This record gives sequence, C-alpha cells and structure tokens, in this order.
Amino acid sequence: MARDQISKIVYKTLQQSKSIVGLAHKELSTKIMNFMLPDTKLDNFNIDKKLLIEIQNSMDHLREEDWNDAEKNMYPKKLLFDEPWLRYLTQYPKIWLDMPNTWDRRRKKNFQDLPKNIDNENYPKYYLRNFHHQTDGYLSDFSASIYDLQVEILFNGSADSMRRRIIKPLKEGLNNFVNRKKSSIKILDVATGSGRTLKQLRGAFPQEKIIGLDLSGSYLKEASRFVSNLDGDLIELVKGNAEKLPFEDNSLQGISCVYLFHELPRTVREIVLKEFFRVLEPDGILVLADSIQVSDSPDFIQIMENFHRSFHEPFYCDYIKEDINSKIEEIGFNNINSKSFFMTKVWSAIK
Repeated sequence: MARDQISKIVYKTLQQSKSIVGLAHKELSTKIMNFMLPDTKLDNFNIDKKLLIEIQNSMDHLREEDWNDAEKNMYPKKLLFDEPWLRYLTQYPKIWLDMPNTWDRRRKKNFQDLPKNIDNENYPKYYLRNFHHQTDGYLSDFSASIYDLQVEILFNGSADSMRRRIIKPLKEGLNNFVNRKKSSIKILDVATGSGRTLKQLRGAFPQEKIIGLDLSGSYLKEASRFVSNLDGDLIELVKGNAEKLPFEDNSLQGISCVYLFHELPRTVREIVLKEFFRVLEPDGILVLADSIQVSDSPDFIQIMENFHRSFHEPFYCDYIKEDINSKIEEIGFNNINSKSFFMTKVWSAIK
C-alpha cells in the first residue's frame, strides 16, 4: 500500500513537472516570436482565474482517471512512467532551430509549404497543407522526428494520458469476442502517426494483433523505429487512406482513431465513419478520440478559439460544432457513448 502511494505521488509529480515545462516553453517561444517578428504577434490569451481553476481541475481529473485505470489493470503501470527522455533531448533543439521557419510561414500565411519531391496525386487535397504550421506538413522524416515532442508540449505533458482513454472502452467492447483466442483479435489504429498510440495499445493488448495505418510514409518509418522493440508480436504498419481502408468487409474486431477527425472536412469524416463500419465485424468496437467540442465543454470555448487562431486548423471550427454522436448513429452504430477528459473527447460505439 505504501509503495502504491509513493508511486502515485511520483506519477503526479512527473505529470505536473511536464506541465510546467510545456507551459514555460510556450510562453518563452511566444515572447521570442513576438519580439523578433512583431507583425506576427499573437493576440494575448488571458486566462481568467475561474478558467484557470477549471483547467487545473480537468487535468487533475485526467491524471486520477489515468492512475485508476492502471490500478484496475486496464494497462500496465509502467506505461505511466515510460517517457522517451533521450529521444526528447535530441528532438528539443530541432524544435527551436525550426521555429523561425514556422514563424515565417505563419507571418506569410503560407499553408502549402511542402517538400518538392512528393507526388501530390498520392494524397487528398485537404492533406496537402502545413497543419499547425508544421514544417513539411506530415510529409517528411524531419516532421515525423519532432512531432511527438511538439504534441507533448502542446498538451502540457498530458498527451499519452489522453491517448490512454481509448483503452478502457476498447477493452470493454472487445469482451464481445471473449470466447475467441486473443491472438485472433485484430485491432486497427487509424492515423497512427509516429506510433505513440500503438505503444499504449500494445501495453494493454499484449496478445492481440495490432495494425497501424497512416497516410504518411515518413511517419510510418518513425513509428517502425518506435515500436520495433516492444514486447509481443510485431505490430503491422500499413500505408493507406482512411477514406478507403485496405481491409475486407467485417474483418476487424476493434478500431481506434486518435486526433484525426478535427483535421478532416465534414464530408470526409462521414466517409471515414462509413469505412470503419464496413471493415468492423458485427459486434466490433469503434473508439474515437479527438478534441473536446463546444456542446460538452462550453467552459473551454476560449481555449478552442485560441487553438484555431494559433494553429493552421482549417476544419477545426466546423468539427467542434458537429454532432458526431448523431453522425455515428446515422451510419448504423449502436451503444454510442462519449466522455471528455481535459482537452480530449472519447467516443465508443458498437457495430
């Protein structure tokens, strides 16, 4: 019992430390940008005391939820402490060195500053842009190499804690196949990026077959390096478009999708949901995780609006207002549930 209490204190201290570092980085980098490029100056984002308390309470609730799920063996506790510190140390100088390029794109409103060697025919038009003012968009090894740390900074060190919120509903949904061998269960992670979600999934599902799909070859290469040494069977990585999944009808038992939908046009979100429905086996489980929305987090509207202003997210304003629950139901899913954790909303549904 004493050991558990000490571990919990260490975990919360680690999370709070990451939060402080993330906030300090954002404040310092914004001040430097505003000084060096005053015409790019961001509007001051003044958080009143009430909102600040709500943010802190929301983060505390997320951490408590994260710890409790580990206590219930939803995933190993070691995931709570597993941070690629050496990797982050090599990435962090790259982020600072790349900032002038990011600031310049923001100042010029240049949202299609992409590598010259890519074949545009291989990607949908909405994808060919610098989301977040990211150098090369999602289409270079450099972009893939610094992405994880950028997300950690953006979410004040809470990115993995929010990603892990998909695990509990995924496990509960896969109980529909409890009589099958675990090695026969297939879980697809769509928009898997550089592999952070795959690591959480492998920790929670050591025997199941896990597949990661992404449209970016560079991000899949980064994911391969990241997950190659994980315990369990090798995770399969597939290059593909969520609008046309390269899987047979009724062939998967579980699908996860993290932080994709806010970067899709509304019409494409519907197409992707239909694809999820097609490839899932009856009684299969779908779990989505993405940004909070106005309907369930009205107190955080100021934060959502600031995110849209600060980053190039052309589909975000439409996303935060769309009734995703109704759209999931319209596609044909049942048992639809949704819940918000800090900056992330999680949906689960059964085919």
